[in-house]
Amino acid sequence: MPNPRLTLDRTALLVIDVQERLLPTIWDGDRVVTNCAAALELARLLAIPAFVTEQYTKGLGHSAPAIAKAASGHARIYEKTRFSALTPEIDALLSATRSDDILICGVEAHVCVQQTVLDLLASGRQPFLLTDAISAGRVDQISPAFRRMERGGATPSGVLGAAYELLGDAAHPQFRAVLGVVKTLQAPLPLL
Repeated sequence: MPNPRLTLDRTALLVIDVQERLLPTIWDGDRVVTNCAAALELARLLAIPAFVTEQYTKGLGHSAPAIAKAASGHARIYEKTRFSALTPEIDALLSATRSDDILICGVEAHVCVQQTVLDLLASGRQPFLLTDAISAGRVDQISPAFRRMERGGATPSGVLGAAYELLGDAAHPQFRAVLGVVKTLQAPLPLL
C-alpha cells in the first residue's frame, strides 16, 4: 500500500472537542491547546478548510479561548453529542470541499478522536493524526488508541511535519508565516 501524502487541494483540518471544562482532566492539556491552535493558524495561512467540534457544550462548555480565537474568521464551530466528529453536517462539508485527507487533532484519543478516525476510514477518507496535538484524560488509553487507529489505516504525523509537507517548498509564499507558527509548537511530555 502506498504511503499517503498531504496536498493542499485535498486536505482539511478537524479539531475535536478541545473544551475548557474538559481540559483540566487532559494529560498535557496546555500542549494540546497550543498545538491545536497552531494547526488552526496553519490551516488559515494555507487556505485549508478547518472545522472545530464541541461535545455536549451544556456539560463541557465551549472551546478553549485559544482555540476559539484561532478558529475565528476561518473555522466554524459545530456542537455535537455523538462521539464521532464525522457528523452528517461535517461529512457533507468535507465532501463539498473535496477534502479526502483529514488532519485530526483534539481529545480524547480513545473516544471522540478514535471514533472519528474509524468513521473517516470507513467513508474512504485518509486521516492524518497530528500526534503532538492529541491527548486524553487517561494516559494509559493514548498509546492503545494510536495503535488501533494506525492499524486501521490512519497515518501518524505531527503538526510540524504536516506543515512542511503541505508547504512542499521553502519558496512557498506562506513559508515565512508558517515558520513563525511552527516555532510556537510544544513538544509532548513523555507518556508515563
